[in-house]
Amino acid sequence: MSSDPTSPATETPIMQAHLRIARPTRSIHALLPFYTTGLGFQITGSFEQHAGFDGVMLGHPSLPYHLEFTEQEGHDPGRAPTQEHLLVFYLPKKDEWDQAVARMKSACFMPVRSYNPYWDADGKGKTFEDADGYRVVLWNGAWGDCKL
Repeated sequence: MSSDPTSPATETPIMQAHLRIARPTRSIHALLPFYTTGLGFQITGSFEQHAGFDGVMLGHPSLPYHLEFTEQEGHDPGRAPTQEHLLVFYLPKKDEWDQAVARMKSACFMPVRSYNPYWDADGKGKTFEDADGYRVVLWNGAWGDCKL
């Protein structure tokens, strides 16, 4: 592996890693419809009573990332610290973005006004809030096409 900072990112081991985004929740049961029915993630794994924690992993076997939600009996992790705690999914094809937004709405998850007006600008973004107050933005555009 090269230590040259100009070498391609693919030569850096961390750039090859599978990414897990993990956070606690008050209720896995309350979150599942948002992430499975609404966003279309699959349950890829789960566990119960592992050192006092229950957990579920959501994603798709072909994706290089997944989400993990854990619940600990008797512990309330509270709601999202701010409305700017976001997961943003870039969907460049308009028809696929329309389908993703429609899927959320048909699962009874209605868009909320984004705290940061950037995500509502030009009708390209729709923000949805899960049961814990964390937000997901569906953005109709490709990564790198965002204008500041």
